[in-house]
Amino acid sequence: MAKPKNRISGVTVRGFKSICTEQKLDIRPLTILAGANSSGKSSFMQPLLLLKQTLESSGDPGALLLDGPNVRFTRAEQVLSHLLGQVSTQEFAVKVALLEGLSLELVFRQEEGKGFELSKMIYGAGKETTEITPNITHDDIVKILPQPLKAMHKELGKGESTGLHWKVERQRCFFVFELVGTQEAKQRIRFGPYGVSPSQAFVPFIQGVIHLPGLRGNARRTYPKTAGGPDFQGTFEQYVASVIAQWQANGGKPELDNLALALEDMGLTWKVKAEPVDDTQVELKVGRLTRGKRGGAQDLVSIADVGFGVSQSLPVVVALIAARPGQLVYLEQPEIHLHPLAQRKLAIVLCEAVERGVVAVVETHSALLVRELQTLIATRKLDKQDVALHWLQRGEEGETTVQTADLDDEGAYGDWPEDFDKTELEAEQLYLDSVEARHAGK
Repeated sequence: MAKPKNRISGVTVRGFKSICTEQKLDIRPLTILAGANSSGKSSFMQPLLLLKQTLESSGDPGALLLDGPNVRFTRAEQVLSHLLGQVSTQEFAVKVALLEGLSLELVFRQEEGKGFELSKMIYGAGKETTEITPNITHDDIVKILPQPLKAMHKELGKGESTGLHWKVERQRCFFVFELVGTQEAKQRIRFGPYGVSPSQAFVPFIQGVIHLPGLRGNARRTYPKTAGGPDFQGTFEQYVASVIAQWQANGGKPELDNLALALEDMGLTWKVKAEPVDDTQVELKVGRLTRGKRGGAQDLVSIADVGFGVSQSLPVVVALIAARPGQLVYLEQPEIHLHPLAQRKLAIVLCEAVERGVVAVVETHSALLVRELQTLIATRKLDKQDVALHWLQRGEEGETTVQTADLDDEGAYGDWPEDFDKTELEAEQLYLDSVEARHAGK
């Protein structure tokens, strides 16, 4: 398995929608988010998506871009936690942890008529943490500077006439240190705490998130040409046609072979081809049959003319193949419009992505998908240590809590909330009891 040296290893949220008190999600190479409708599954990943769309905005949108391509809010009240219809807090926090031991907690406070402002940033390196606020003093900043910057500051600061001093400025959703001087000195230099700027250590992982929402739109006759990665701004479905076209142009045989094999194994199609229509548009064609036959390479039709499952599943498989080791792929309801057998085969596609070092966070309602993952663990095709099963549920007052299952060597988990696996078993039992009662009546 390709083990990435660094990646997002955890997300902690508090004060966000139904996540009132601090809740943590351990992010493993394959992370499953399960739970009833409106239990808070999407809410847990939305703070990370808010950071992503804020960083990707063409201009400075302020501390947070609330209404963007990944998450859409129009008022700060929609973001903050509510209990029994009342706003319970004026701030929310999100903490991102990396595998190498770094962490960054961002605390956003509602400003009347202004959305949110960044009020505090807590940077962690191992057991050491540094709290950074707009009011931190020059002397406090100097104390926590790494030695090379202290030496440089001392050299630049010779002679009081320079007027050089350290201050904190907000840079989108982060605080940064700046060394500024008097107007005569005309000096302005930016650094990060401990020589590691949050925008350097965390931005690549946040911006690198590949987000595929549950609503992926209808299949189209043509798709606009886009960049082919490795980072994808906004949501991923708009890039699929161009990514496939790029694989074809660059001789990406492994990627194209993996794509075809996965789709054929899922019983959807045996071939996908991207054909340029003009300088701005690409057409996606797929094999009309689910299995390849002699002469089948000529039997291709527009993706708009085949079953809905192909257009909904193609972005899922392409995203998992296109992702780099350590890159997080967030999939909402990847099983949508899939036959039960295809849902089971999707588990194998996820397993293969994990083998390549991809980090897959999957929000799902499919008991079949989870059961197949258990089977892969039991047959030693998937390491239980690489899987996190999180169940999200809401209490009587609407507060979301997280329950994490500990998997054994056979992939079995302990007592999970009864409305997941038990629901399917109860439906089966009710059917059998009804049939038995009818025959007994006769």
